[in-house]
Amino acid sequence: MYPSVAHTLLDIDAVKLSPKDPFTWASGIKSPIYCDNRQILGDVKAHRKVIQLLIEQLGEFAEADVIVGTATAGIPHATLIADRLEKPSAYVRGSKKAHGTARQIEGAAVKGKRVVVIEDLISTGGSSLNAVEALRADGAEVLGVAAIFSYGIKGAVQKFESAGCAYSVLCDLDTLLEIAEERGVLDSAGADDVREFRDGL
Repeated sequence: MYPSVAHTLLDIDAVKLSPKDPFTWASGIKSPIYCDNRQILGDVKAHRKVIQLLIEQLGEFAEADVIVGTATAGIPHATLIADRLEKPSAYVRGSKKAHGTARQIEGAAVKGKRVVVIEDLISTGGSSLNAVEALRADGAEVLGVAAIFSYGIKGAVQKFESAGCAYSVLCDLDTLLEIAEERGVLDSAGADDVREFRDGL
């Protein structure tokens, strides 16, 4: 884990913490924390840092033939990583197009290729693994998923294990909360509330 990423996310207001006035996730879950990594795109230094760390974090995934982003938030990160590594890129739509070629995977061909999926955020794991399933169905060998942040929800961990898919993240919730407490963004009681929420999912 990179504590510096937690600092960056807090610096650019990508993470909002509000135990008393929860946010609503796209899934409908009421949460005391909301992470919007799209904010990274608006800060050049933050984006360069995250891209470099994702490349370093790739490890064995770096053997991938194609760098694949999830639509839409993973696309800009995957594109930049692919450019720096001089590899082709692609992205996975949430579902197949209802027109034209009816493709779900756009960009480089992935059949018979080793690919790594770049994700901005892992919450329940559903969207990441939907992309993995689509890639596998198209004949790709998915080496794993690399993400910027994860809430560390046990159910998501179990889903990745069941899918036989490795993943790595730059920063998780526990690291973020530790930094948030150190910076006075959240008191210990508030941090405990967020952990209790996460552990209850």
